[in-house]
Amino acid sequence: MKTIRYSLNKNTLPTATDADPDVRHGDLAQLPPGARLLPPCSPTKIVCVGRNYAEHAKELGNAAPSEPIIFLKPPSSLIASGDAIVYPQASQRLDYEGELGVVIGKRCRNVKAADASNYILGYTCVNEVTARDLQKKDGQWTRGKGFDTFCPVGPSILPRDEADFESFRVRTLVDGQIKQDGSVKDMLFSVNDIIAFITSFMTLEPGDLIATGTPPGVGPVQAGSKIQVDIPGIGVLENTVVAEAAS
Repeated sequence: MKTIRYSLNKNTLPTATDADPDVRHGDLAQLPPGARLLPPCSPTKIVCVGRNYAEHAKELGNAAPSEPIIFLKPPSSLIASGDAIVYPQASQRLDYEGELGVVIGKRCRNVKAADASNYILGYTCVNEVTARDLQKKDGQWTRGKGFDTFCPVGPSILPRDEADFESFRVRTLVDGQIKQDGSVKDMLFSVNDIIAFITSFMTLEPGDLIATGTPPGVGPVQAGSKIQVDIPGIGVLENTVVAEAAS
């Protein structure tokens, strides 16, 4: 069963936690008509891995890292499949980054790689949207990756026990054209190694989200672009870019 979070209240925010009385859980195949789909998890933090595919590191002019590069996106950046990505006025270069998302199922700290899969609830699709010009300008990545709407997630979670992990491919399409198509087998650091590395210094809570890195092929989008992150076996995350309203 592909699990979802949803609300029958159209005004429920995508950042609503499970404590919100309007938030419900169910099966993607049984989403009630008219329901508002929410991100499938409610993380206390979104932990991201940079340059986890050698060819992606190369296309941005970087060497492959010797250990995982970790950064955070704020939960305020979450949106669901179907929601709009807002192109901020502060940026002149907005990029898509399709990624495999890992949702944590149990609190964990100092986990060994051999045991890491026991802490995985399941898998989802992530678009790790980036204001590339601001990322390069600032030198650190918080602003360039932290705007509201910069973390589309969904549409659902595929439970770990139902996943054929080795078959996963991360495909990103922009206006119907394939821009990224990479196998998770090409990751420099496996999901288990990533969990072990993160939990060596940070506690992961149930519902926390790990974005495991993007394959090569990242590129810019414009207002009006439709972005789909398609991981066969998991689902399709679809969002349209809109220009930020003038303030």
